[in-house]
Amino acid sequence: MTRLNELRDNPGANKKRVRVGRGIGSGVGKTGGRGGKGQTARSGVAINGFEGGQMPLHMRMPKRGFNVPNPTHWNELRIDRIQAYIDSGKLDAKGVIDAAALIAAGVIRRPKDGVRLIGSSGFTAKKVTFKVDYATAGATAAIESAGGKIDIIPAKATWKKTPHAG
Repeated sequence: MTRLNELRDNPGANKKRVRVGRGIGSGVGKTGGRGGKGQTARSGVAINGFEGGQMPLHMRMPKRGFNVPNPTHWNELRIDRIQAYIDSGKLDAKGVIDAAALIAAGVIRRPKDGVRLIGSSGFTAKKVTFKVDYATAGATAAIESAGGKIDIIPAKATWKKTPHAG
């Protein structure tokens, strides 16, 4: 039987931490294992990717790709998820299902830049009219085969053409 006063860790399980900078006799005194002077001897060192003044590799490599300055953020909705909301009674299938109706039902939180319908199966609601910004071919086929209809909202231009100078 084990007694509480006999409980102890396995030998070598606990190691005393090294207290650096506590005199030359400790072996890690004076500079505390950090060498002498310079950036790395101080706190807050930030030299990731620094190559001693040589041009770093990540700056020698050519730039690739392109980041769109004003990307379009969609609310992508699977049609089987919309079907689940219709079945639970949170979404009314009799009216037009648009961004406002989806927000009111709690399907999406905010309209963002528009609603995209995706998916190709799992939709059985009859005569449902959707007014969305985009729908995949599979989603369109599934909704129309169930007797529904999709109205695509025409995309509004997000850029303005400027005349050439000179």
